[in-house]
Amino acid sequence: MEEYDFLVIGSGSGLDVANAAVNRGESVAIVEKGPLGGTCLNRGCIPSKMLLYHADVLETVERADRFNIDAEVRDVDFADIVREVNEDVGADSDSIRRGLRSSPEHDLYEGEASFVGERTVEVSGGADDGARIRADRVLVAAGTRPSIPDIEGIDTVDYLTSTDALQLEEPPEHLVVVGGGYIAAELGHFFGTFGSDVTVVGRRPHLLPEADPEVGRAFTERYADRFTVHAGHEAVAVSESGGEVTVETRPYPPAFDGDPDEGGVTVTGSDLLVAAGRRPNTDTLHVETAGIETDEAGFVETDEYLRTTAEGVWALGDIVGEYLLKHNANHEARAVVRNLFGDPEPVDYTAMPFAVFASPEVAGVGATEDELEGEYATNTYRYEDTARGDAMKREGMVKVLIDLEGEILGCHIVGPEASNLIQEVVVAMTAGSGTVRDIRDAVHIHPALSEVVQRAFSGQFTRGGSGHGHDHSHEH
Repeated sequence: MEEYDFLVIGSGSGLDVANAAVNRGESVAIVEKGPLGGTCLNRGCIPSKMLLYHADVLETVERADRFNIDAEVRDVDFADIVREVNEDVGADSDSIRRGLRSSPEHDLYEGEASFVGERTVEVSGGADDGARIRADRVLVAAGTRPSIPDIEGIDTVDYLTSTDALQLEEPPEHLVVVGGGYIAAELGHFFGTFGSDVTVVGRRPHLLPEADPEVGRAFTERYADRFTVHAGHEAVAVSESGGEVTVETRPYPPAFDGDPDEGGVTVTGSDLLVAAGRRPNTDTLHVETAGIETDEAGFVETDEYLRTTAEGVWALGDIVGEYLLKHNANHEARAVVRNLFGDPEPVDYTAMPFAVFASPEVAGVGATEDELEGEYATNTYRYEDTARGDAMKREGMVKVLIDLEGEILGCHIVGPEASNLIQEVVVAMTAGSGTVRDIRDAVHIHPALSEVVQRAFSGQFTRGGSGHGHDHSHEH
């Protein structure tokens, strides 16, 4: 049994906490079952966004005729694109591994951790199979994995997860995607741009169900122009024959009277991508053995300081399930460092933004309109009504939600550069007064695209909420 001051399970954002412990003279162990760097680097945001940028470049060339520019794509070496991205990712992961292996302050254990007692894990598989580790304090940062829904026949067909899809060296002829969230949207855009026919089956009335409903509807309409979209449908059965996969659906939620499958569709394609969310790795960790409680979905229960129900055990990142976003995991890592080694403060999730790197891009921060209670006001401004937006020949909108005193409640964007435009609003909500004045009164470069944000926060707001229709103007 090896004894340490601090043990970190997972090598994503948990490494930030491990390094902080090392800097304070603690003995530190790290257990990782896969490539070093965690999901984001190896199977998530880094490779996917690198690949998606290639799709954006191709899309730009293909739109050149709208600007009276005669351009054509003569060749695409898809396999080289995928190999180059994965080689870059692999090199970064190997660099982290070499750094930890050569560090006298870190002990790296390669293999899968599972709890065998309080603050005690056993490593199985990998280079350090059979090792047992105990620590005074433990950080659980072991992330999530693709969730596979209970669909009839799913175990009898070859299907792709997001991890598999990022390795494909040839775009599928016809990709059927089960799931309507950001993974489905981003991978649909990637493969669709490179020539795949794409069909998306999503249970919610529109794609991106976590987005503001108006933005989600706008996004779904744009995707329906590009691909075949069956929103409001649930996959109930899959089968494979002759090299093709068939997905049977029914309306969701199913009808309570009559035939629950009436109105369903049958979709056939060459490949099936299951992008139906993520599940936490708490089951493979056997967290219950360590006294760590989980919620109904299996995510680790923590208090406002990210302490678990087990003494001396902390958790952060996707396995906590607050926000399954890398920047949130980094934010939580900073909070754990502060709470372990400084003056404890609750984690502040105020103004946690998200972005979907599809075409169009989507980004948001704060409340969505369907989450608001009481009175509020809203305003929307179109990209096309700014000089830069008009020049780009792109559609899009910025939607703002405020209370009746002008405090920013939320902002939601669909259109080019949404992931960058939202940052101004995040800063205003966290570092400014948090009101429309922060953005309305700031000088914005003309004619930059950021003017669409400024104008959305200016002028006439429409009043909504309890006791109000949407026909009252409210100016801030």
